[in-house]
Amino acid sequence: MPSTAVTSPTETGDLRLIWRTFHSVNPKVRTRDAAAQLGVSEAELLATSCGENVVRLNAEWDQLVHRLAEMGPVMALTRNEHAVSEKQGTFRNIKFHGQTGIVRDEGGIDLRLFMRNWYMGFAVETEGRQGKLRSFQFFDRCGSAVHKVYLTDRSDKSVYERLASELASANQEPHQHVELAEPHVLDRPDSKINVSCLQEAWHALEDTHDFRNLLERFGVGRVQALRLVNDDLACRVHTSALSDILHMAAQYHISITIFVGNPGVIQIHSGLVHTIKSTDHWVNVLDDGFNLHIREDQIRSAWVVRKPTEDGLVSSLELYDEKGETIVVIFAKRKEGESAPEAWHSMLCSLLPARRLRR
Repeated sequence: MPSTAVTSPTETGDLRLIWRTFHSVNPKVRTRDAAAQLGVSEAELLATSCGENVVRLNAEWDQLVHRLAEMGPVMALTRNEHAVSEKQGTFRNIKFHGQTGIVRDEGGIDLRLFMRNWYMGFAVETEGRQGKLRSFQFFDRCGSAVHKVYLTDRSDKSVYERLASELASANQEPHQHVELAEPHVLDRPDSKINVSCLQEAWHALEDTHDFRNLLERFGVGRVQALRLVNDDLACRVHTSALSDILHMAAQYHISITIFVGNPGVIQIHSGLVHTIKSTDHWVNVLDDGFNLHIREDQIRSAWVVRKPTEDGLVSSLELYDEKGETIVVIFAKRKEGESAPEAWHSMLCSLLPARRLRR
């Protein structure tokens, strides 16, 4: 069904019928992609199946995160518009401080949770290529997915069923209210940014976690800052750098740390990567326990970024879309208190033809 056939399905109250018709014609289209074509959010589309294969949940989301550990091994999925990270493991070592949480399963699921952006959740059962798929799916106020947790062959299905039953909302109506997304905020004009003071403060950094505060203090956008400072702090590279760095990490057995996030979750993979494949517009890591999928054609800028810390220089490859939103950030894997391996710096240097990354 062409997307032009339905301009505002939620106003007509026919979204369930529209979705079923669309799905019958396009059975292989994922729910998220179908929602975009139909002009609604993924959560709205998912909610049309409440009372059938979808259960709307009513819970304190941080408490539910703790209970996910009861299911044993699962697959955690976090995505943004152009990147998807899938990591297998168990929800362990869960800690919350206010609205911020951490899940850290050594070698497995590693998450940073920002619960203020978790607004709704569902238990979902669908038919996949290898049988029934069971998952918990969480969304923000606009109906965009922040995190999904899928059962695996080793998961305890009885726990899933118990949680879905215990936490079911009294409201299982096939309609979901969502809010409109806030408009994209444009950067201030470059002329308003004190670049020399920005660079001086950047050189004085002691922790990479202070970088966000640095940007806020100077009122500068992230990509704008990368563009304005000298090449010794941030240097633009070709968008193929993503594929290049993954292939080099696999070839030379360099452990890396890959961050994929959205406003609700940052999902982290730390370790080796092995199988790198490109299909259509996607660059993929297809390893046991970890899959990564990134739309290379949506990368509008790629940067080698350097931040000084108490532990030495921390360098990363950072990729952004046309709105300046982060797609993925890649560091060398390192232990706290240790510097990155020399091989990582050499790999980054190789991305800069005719230039040198000063250290």
